[in-house]
Amino acid sequence: MKNKAFIWIIVMIMLFLSVILALAFGAADVTYKEAWQAVTMTATSETITMLQELRIPRVIGAITVGAALALAGAMMQGVTRNPLADPGLLGVTAGANAALALTLAFFPASNYLMITLACFIGAAIGTILVVLVGTLAPSGFSPIRIVLAGAAISAFLYAIADGVSIAFQISKDVSMWTAGGLIGLSWAQLQIALPFVIVCIVLALLLSNQLSILRMSEDVAVSLGQNVILIKIAIYTLITILAGTAVALVGNLAFVGLMIPHIARRIVGSDYKKILPISVLIGGMFMVLADLVGRTINAPFETPVVAIVSVLGLPFFLLIVYKGVKAS
Repeated sequence: MKNKAFIWIIVMIMLFLSVILALAFGAADVTYKEAWQAVTMTATSETITMLQELRIPRVIGAITVGAALALAGAMMQGVTRNPLADPGLLGVTAGANAALALTLAFFPASNYLMITLACFIGAAIGTILVVLVGTLAPSGFSPIRIVLAGAAISAFLYAIADGVSIAFQISKDVSMWTAGGLIGLSWAQLQIALPFVIVCIVLALLLSNQLSILRMSEDVAVSLGQNVILIKIAIYTLITILAGTAVALVGNLAFVGLMIPHIARRIVGSDYKKILPISVLIGGMFMVLADLVGRTINAPFETPVVAIVSVLGLPFFLLIVYKGVKAS
């Protein structure tokens, strides 16, 4: 019990330290004292104003996106019983991306809330298409088939987004959203996105017991009195909202929802009451550090955070595939 508490303390300390590093380092390095003053609002200066208006919302946005994608990935892996499940690989973020392009094309005056809601709808459509295609075969659902369906549907939805962007000459506007970066993230955007993510985290934790049972077997879940269809709808709704919020904030980011739940399981085991909250913490920390690397590795120029995540995520994905094939 003491060891488990120690693990949680270590993870929270690491998240706190990553936030401090992200505030202190960047194209314009600042002192730790200035970073603390910016957070506590105990002083004013040009540097502190820069921190409060640019770097702090960016760090909070990174935590929000990392937590949202990690939580969505953990729930998706649980409900599909598929270790390869990830919102970026199974059509969820591709659907949100297509909806984003269509919204910017047909409703160019849309505010951020409208864009966020459109991303929710697109993510839901992407999820439904992948699940339907992945279960069409006579043999029914399988982890590999759902990944292949996700790849096919994602390619189709990305093609729609690209076609709309070219036809309506909004490629530049769409690319600003889909580059997978946190540049220019504002407090106004966070005020809309944060409540969605926080509510989803709370609801996901409330459903963690049901998710643990559902992951074992649907027959077991039914025998224990679960309404499997209702729980699946609730979980997929949360995944849709989380992925849609992430796309609305930073664009397309694959692999975060794939990697973090696996890391969480190695730390706390297979109980989703522990996997979900620690995935939130590790996901937030991961995105903060990935964005920090993107800002500093070639300062003052920025390396897209999507590139940083992909460099880490692709080998992780191949390792999981290799282990799955070897196990079979």
